[in-house]
Amino acid sequence: MELTWHGHSTWYVTVGDTSLLIDPFFDNPATSLDPSDVETPDYVLLTHGHADHIAHAGEFDGATVVGTPELTGYVEAEMGVDDTIGMNIGGTVELGDAFVTMVRADHTNGINTGYEHEAGMPGGYMISDTVPTQESDDESTTFYHAGDTGLMTDMREIFGAYFEPDAAALPVGDHYTMGPWQGAVAADWLGVDHVFPMHYNTFPAIEIDVRDFEREVKAAGSQAEVHALDGDASFTLE
Repeated sequence: MELTWHGHSTWYVTVGDTSLLIDPFFDNPATSLDPSDVETPDYVLLTHGHADHIAHAGEFDGATVVGTPELTGYVEAEMGVDDTIGMNIGGTVELGDAFVTMVRADHTNGINTGYEHEAGMPGGYMISDTVPTQESDDESTTFYHAGDTGLMTDMREIFGAYFEPDAAALPVGDHYTMGPWQGAVAADWLGVDHVFPMHYNTFPAIEIDVRDFEREVKAAGSQAEVHALDGDASFTLE
């Protein structure tokens, strides 16, 4: 599984021969790319409707957009997206070589951060190369994209216990999501081997020293290795 961070919460994930782009927002200071510079993915996954997560969802012709039915309905009507898959919290869909489960996130979900329209419950995604079951599978590889969220016990009681993710991308910029210490607790609860900070240093309200997150992960007793990637950098998850 190849993971590439394009800044903020934007990730390009390759599972086998299948490519997925999560929360496309290229107007952030960590990336040097425009949407036109990025290879069109097979699928675009949207965690929620805020502008810094859906801004460029309509710019990948031929990609199938996945999200809540409310959000996929919006991108069809307002962004001209022709091919969508509406799903919801708890559901798993098979997307090529990937199995994608939408999980809960604690956040708000007004489209484009406005108060006029809601886009259903916000979510995160568990992306795996095998179908998730209750049975532990050492051969499976799973990446958790948390979306925008606060700390929640689901991370310990459900996500870590049953999905057993190998790696997690967690928002740590504070103010609108978890900050460094709550993100560190999340990493510990999830039991991941690798953790990637995201949703930080994009604009003033979420500017942090990412080294604080690294220190908090150690303080939480987590064994996770912290990877503070440069923008447009990749990591191979094996």
